Amino acid sequence: MATTVTERGQVSIPATVRKRLNLTPGQRVTWEPISDHECRMKVAPESPILGAKAMLGYAAKFRRVRRTSEWMDEIRQGEIE
Repeated sequence: MATTVTERGQVSIPATVRKRLNLTPGQRVTWEPISDHECRMKVAPESPILGAKAMLGYAAKFRRVRRTSEWMDEIRQGEIE
């Protein structure tokens, strides 16, 4: 199996290899030089998203569009109770 290196240094992974390794778009691979004419490609392990990045978009699940008067009514109700 052979592929061609593009002007930008990119190579295509043959479909048979992608299917066998279950590679999907956006998945990362690592390249390890073995000798002057050989290298090894490995599927990079997926790391979980940690920290603040994991919270991006989380609050949108709880978003509820409310008018200012509704906010004020809720605040006043809390003062009465």
